[in-house]
Amino acid sequence: MSVDTRNLAAFPTLPAVEHIVLKEKRGNCVPVYVELPGDLITPCVAYLRIAKDSKYSFLLESVVAGENLARYSFIGADPFKIIRAGPNEEVTGDPLVALEKELETYKYVKLPEVPTFTGGAIGYVGFDCVQHFEPKTARPGLADPLRLPEAIFMLVDTLLIYDHLFQTVKVVSHVFSPGPTDQAGLSFAYETAVSKARRLAQLVMSTVTPEVYQQPIILEKEAVSNVGKEGYEGFVTKLKEHIVLGDIFQAVPSQRLSRPTTLHPFNAYRHLRRINPSPYMFYLDCGHLQIVGASPETLCKVEKNRVYNHAIAGTVRRGETVEEDEKLGAGLLRSEKDRAEHIMLVDLARNDVNRVAKPETVQVDHLLRLEKFSHVIHLTSQVSGLLREGKTRFDAFRSIFPAGTVSGAPKIRAIELIYDLEQQRRGIYAGAVGRFDFAGDEMDTCIAIRTMAFKDGVAYLQAGGGIVYDSLEEDEYVETLNKLKSNMRALEAAERYWYDIQNAKATSLHNNI
Repeated sequence: MSVDTRNLAAFPTLPAVEHIVLKEKRGNCVPVYVELPGDLITPCVAYLRIAKDSKYSFLLESVVAGENLARYSFIGADPFKIIRAGPNEEVTGDPLVALEKELETYKYVKLPEVPTFTGGAIGYVGFDCVQHFEPKTARPGLADPLRLPEAIFMLVDTLLIYDHLFQTVKVVSHVFSPGPTDQAGLSFAYETAVSKARRLAQLVMSTVTPEVYQQPIILEKEAVSNVGKEGYEGFVTKLKEHIVLGDIFQAVPSQRLSRPTTLHPFNAYRHLRRINPSPYMFYLDCGHLQIVGASPETLCKVEKNRVYNHAIAGTVRRGETVEEDEKLGAGLLRSEKDRAEHIMLVDLARNDVNRVAKPETVQVDHLLRLEKFSHVIHLTSQVSGLLREGKTRFDAFRSIFPAGTVSGAPKIRAIELIYDLEQQRRGIYAGAVGRFDFAGDEMDTCIAIRTMAFKDGVAYLQAGGGIVYDSLEEDEYVETLNKLKSNMRALEAAERYWYDIQNAKATSLHNNI
C-alpha cells in the first residue's frame, strides 16, 4: 500500500494545541500524532523498519489472561537521551533521582484520542539498585561477572503505538515548550513534532523490511551454572537454618546459566513471543546489551496515582485438556504449602503498598486467582492503593522494589542473606523492566524474570525459588531448572530454525554450482 506520509493529517490541530497550552494553560507537553493503516504491518516488521540504523531501540508487547492479545504494542528507536547508571557510569547512586529530574520538566496533557503511553523513559532497573533504596543491603565486595550498568533508560518523544483492536498505527511525537512561549514559538514546536512523526511514518511504510544479520549458527553449546547443583542445594540448606532461627520466613536464592550463542537476540525474541506469550514481552536493544523477556508478573504499576502490585506464587503445569486444566488448577488451590507461601507474599505486598499509599485505600483487588499462561497455571493476587499526598510513582517503585516473590520475607533480611550466599551481583535478573511515562501519574514495570540478557556472544538466564521451612534441597534445585526451561527451549529452537535455513541455503548454492 502506498501512503504519502508527507501530507498525513496531524491530530490535534495547531489551533487545538494553542488553546490547550496558551489559553487553558493545562501543561507544556502535548502529544500529536499521524495515523497509518496497520492491517498489513506486524509489530516485529514495524520494529525492524524503524530500528535498522539505531543503536538503541525497543519493542513492548503484551498478552493478557494468558490467551488474549493486549490492545497496544509500543515500538521506538533513536532515543533523544540515554541515562546509564552504575559504578562506572556517568550517573551513580539511585538511578531514579536522575530519571525523576529528567521527567519533572514535562507537564503532560492527556488526550482522549491517545489514552495510553505516548513517550517517556523505557529501560531496566537492575536488582542491585536495592542497595540505593535500602542501604542496609549494600555489599560492596560482590563479584560482578556480567559488568552491566545498574540501570539504563531510553528517553523517547517519538514512537509507534500499534493498536491491535482497530488495526492502526499511531505515530506519536510531542509539542514540548518547557519555558514561557508565545504563538510563534508554539507553532514552531508543533511543526517540528509533526515533521518527526511524519518522518517516522515514512520508515514504517517502507516497502523493504530489513532482516537483522544472523551469524552462522553453532549448535549444542553447553550452558554453565554459576553455582551448580551442589552450590544451589547448599543455599537451600543454609536458608532453612535461618528460618529455624527465626531470621526469615522465606528467601529466594537463584542460579545463573551462561550459554554461548551466535543467535541474534531479536531472533530469540521472535521465537520466545510465539511459544511463551506473556503479559510483559519485551526486546530492548541497549547497544552493547540486548534484553529479551516474557515476564508474567507486574512489579509496580501506577495509573492515575493508583499503585498496583501483582503477586504470583504457586505454579502447576497446564493440562492436555480443559478437564485436566481444571483438575490441576483445583489441586493448586488446595495445596496448603502453595497457599501459605502465597498469602505470606500478599501480606508483604500490602505492606509495600501501604508505605506510600493512603492506608484506607489499600485493598486486595483479587486473592488466590487461577491464571492460565501458555505453559503453566499460576496462583495470583493483586494489591492496590492510592498514593498519599507528597508521594510519587518513584516512591512507590522504591517501596515495592524488589518484589517479595524474588527476594523473600522479611524482605531486607532475606536480601542480605541472599547476597551473602550468592556473592555476586544479580544484574537485570529480579529487577524491573518497563516504562515511566511523561505523564507524572503513570508507569508500568514488570519483574525481570523469564528474561535473557545477551552480551558479547553469551546469553545469561537466571531463576530462583522460594525456600521455606519444609523445602527439599533437590526439589528446589530442579524447580529452578524447570523455570529456565521455557527460555532455554526458545533459544535452542530458534537456533535450530536458523541453522536449518542456513544449511538449506548452503545446499541449494552448492547444487547450483
